[in-house]
Amino acid sequence: MTTDNMILASLILPLCGAVGIVLARRWPNLRESVTLVTAIVLFMCVCQLLTPVLAGARPELTLLEPLPGLPFAFRVEPLGMLFALIASGLWIVNSVYSIGYMRSNGEKHQTRFYVCFALAIGAALAIAFSANLLTLFLFYELLTLVTYPLVTHAGTDSARKGGRIYLGILMGTSVLFLLPAVIYTWHVSGTTDFRPGGILPNDLAPGAVTALLALFMFGIGKAALMPFHRWLPAAMVAPTPVSALLHAVAVVKAGVFSVLKVIVYVFGLGALAGATDWLIAISGFTIVAASVVALNADNLKRRLAYSTVSQLSYVILAAAILAPLSVVGAAMHIAAHALGKITLFFAAGAIYTASHKTEVSQLDGIGRRMPWTMATFGIGSLSMIGLPPAAGFVSKWYMVSGAMAQAQWFAVMVILVSTLLNAAYFLPILHRAFLRPLSAEAVAHPHGEAPLLILVALVCTAAGTLALFFFPDVPLALARQLVVAP
Repeated sequence: MTTDNMILASLILPLCGAVGIVLARRWPNLRESVTLVTAIVLFMCVCQLLTPVLAGARPELTLLEPLPGLPFAFRVEPLGMLFALIASGLWIVNSVYSIGYMRSNGEKHQTRFYVCFALAIGAALAIAFSANLLTLFLFYELLTLVTYPLVTHAGTDSARKGGRIYLGILMGTSVLFLLPAVIYTWHVSGTTDFRPGGILPNDLAPGAVTALLALFMFGIGKAALMPFHRWLPAAMVAPTPVSALLHAVAVVKAGVFSVLKVIVYVFGLGALAGATDWLIAISGFTIVAASVVALNADNLKRRLAYSTVSQLSYVILAAAILAPLSVVGAAMHIAAHALGKITLFFAAGAIYTASHKTEVSQLDGIGRRMPWTMATFGIGSLSMIGLPPAAGFVSKWYMVSGAMAQAQWFAVMVILVSTLLNAAYFLPILHRAFLRPLSAEAVAHPHGEAPLLILVALVCTAAGTLALFFFPDVPLALARQLVVAP
């Protein structure tokens, strides 16, 4: 099969899977088999594109051109390849986890859940392979719409409120900031194509460059840069597999992926010299402020949500430093955060499923009852802190190296301070779980680990977090291609 056919297959498969899920809705085992088979076949299709991209090829596919010079087109470049591997690969393990979680907790509307999840993965793949801003914008908005039913899945008042915040902030930032940025870019450049080195004219005024960068950064609301971050903790009313989708697989990854892609392929690192100081300041503030909020959050999912807000801004900060090493670190952190954070949310869901505990203060001694769950939580925590042998260490190493190379000492200080804050809000959870005695309630109502499918998914993502530390060659090779001169 040719590479353009492989791109088309990767885009169509999630849609076909969604149709198959609907047709199999009366037979849960068949419905979930369709989900798993679709996820596996999709990952295999995406992997077929990896070798050509690593060899320097850039497979392309144009669907249609509604206006001259404005096609809906796809092009597989290194950053998109990395995002596609993450989204398609984690869909498999998330599907395994979802089967265990949704059945164990007796969740309603499971067919709708699996359909929307498949459509979300399809939108994420289209974003990953977008060849221009127009295509990216279209599927970026589609991703928001198809994940809204997942956020409001529970159907409660709090779920509907969270959904309104989710939809309002993400659609609002897109319409008010991102769409004007896309239109202005097309106006001054005559194209919306992504090109190595950027597409903006060399004579564009510095003030215009800074203003356009601000429109993009705040318009990409899925990156959760403060003050447009509230949708992320608000969406925590969703079931844990949805939280994993939002934080690790598709939604926030689409945000920081778009930020990095715009900086590298629309502006170009050289064209932004001196124009990103404000972005370094705001992303640095977001990292530290969100970490402080996480430190004081007792609800486990809320703590993880603000941890995500903080971790996303590592990618923005590293991209804004404009050093080749920091850009490599930003791309690596997309992968490291995906594996580490999905492990943490899977563990939170396992704790809820087995014990119905949702607060950090309720976790005394739970590591004795759920050793596998809390051990994997520990691995995810190490990655978020940035300690070896977890993947987060690799990405933070490149970030700090790039910041030092550019003498960006504020960025270095932010990374170091936030690392201490990360340790301050993750390590006490592990201390409670393993070193404190069981609470009286836990003694009175004993429980064990969550169901097997949940544990299998947890072990897989935790193992992936460790494997990315020891075997980072493929993502590093893709990340390094971002900073090779065109």
